[in-house]
Amino acid sequence: MAEEGGGAGADGAGAGAGGAGGAGGEPRLASELGDGTRAVRAGLPPAEQGTPFLPGPTFAAPYHLRGDGIAEAEYGYGRYANPTWSGLEEAIATLEGGAGVHALTFPSGSAAVAAVLFGLLRSGDVVVVQQDGYPAARDMATENMGALGVRTRLVPTDTAALVDAARGAALVVVETPTNPGLDVVDLAAVAAAVRETGAPGARLVVDNTLATPFGQRPLELGADITLLSGSKHLTGHGDLLLGTVATRDERLLAAMRGWRQRAGAILGPFEAWLAHRSLATLDVRLQRQCASAQALAELLAARVGDDLVAVRYPGLPGDPAHALAARQMRAFGTVLTFDVGDDADRARALLAHCELISEATSFGSVHTMAERRARWGMDAVSEGLIRLSVGIEDAVDLARDLTRALDATR
Repeated sequence: MAEEGGGAGADGAGAGAGGAGGAGGEPRLASELGDGTRAVRAGLPPAEQGTPFLPGPTFAAPYHLRGDGIAEAEYGYGRYANPTWSGLEEAIATLEGGAGVHALTFPSGSAAVAAVLFGLLRSGDVVVVQQDGYPAARDMATENMGALGVRTRLVPTDTAALVDAARGAALVVVETPTNPGLDVVDLAAVAAAVRETGAPGARLVVDNTLATPFGQRPLELGADITLLSGSKHLTGHGDLLLGTVATRDERLLAAMRGWRQRAGAILGPFEAWLAHRSLATLDVRLQRQCASAQALAELLAARVGDDLVAVRYPGLPGDPAHALAARQMRAFGTVLTFDVGDDADRARALLAHCELISEATSFGSVHTMAERRARWGMDAVSEGLIRLSVGIEDAVDLARDLTRALDATR
């Protein structure tokens, strides 16, 4: 896998320092702080008299750039860097692992995937992606990268299959837990296979969108790059599109930043500011959402064999992914699925009957949402499989709403 250096000066600045003791307001003892504290403090500038905790967005295309010493200028042009991105990227780097971690932001999760694939792969390389992973990733790998001479190996979400497929690959892209299957991959085992049997310089990329950095730390489990659709849990209010990548490898960072600069795949400053503001509540949102998801999963599991065919949630002791998830993850997540059988009509009626649970296609929001996944035609699921993303409403109210809808449509 070829690697590409980023430009010096203005086009290489503002990447997000990350880590304890960085340029922002993160305390030196950040490694000792809890997730909630880090979420609130990450990426804030040093405290100065009369200044806000989080400065407002910087709207700028050009910056003052005198003379020839542009290599020393932190900001030179708006497509290269922006102070509002810098604060957000430092914050994300802190949440992803702190010291030594760097982050980049993009206008969507798909743009972040594109930066990884187009920034790191070259003709003749082999990339491994899951058959049931993020559709944009697998489509981009098979169609767009294939046209550029990159070969794609599509494999099921199975640790052994991914370990085998890593042989000779330049890049292995793993999503765990998967969406909507909620299958879990042993990241340490796949990371070891990538290092030992992959092509020279092979890298492991982990899509950590469903777990979030507070639910799973891929970089600590051997991944080289972690990727998020920040449109989901990271920002959490269903009003932003955002993508992020994080890595400890500065050469990989420079390659992805270089792609972002050339493609113009940049985040707007106002969106960056809104995203940074939203990070402060990430930990408290996740705690409530995960607790409610566990309660709803248990409620639904009690109906399996009666009017439900199956329920998937890694936090259920009987779930096929539970043992590995319990070892690898710090929280089981906010998303679950339940199957009313091969009955699209009942699934539609159930969703229509819900009053608090909104029918929508995203997840990770403060609003509880559900949808019949087969309506998209891109997942190998039954006609009656429903994906449920749990928000921050009272769990007892959600349970009542779901139970009424289930009973009314039995």
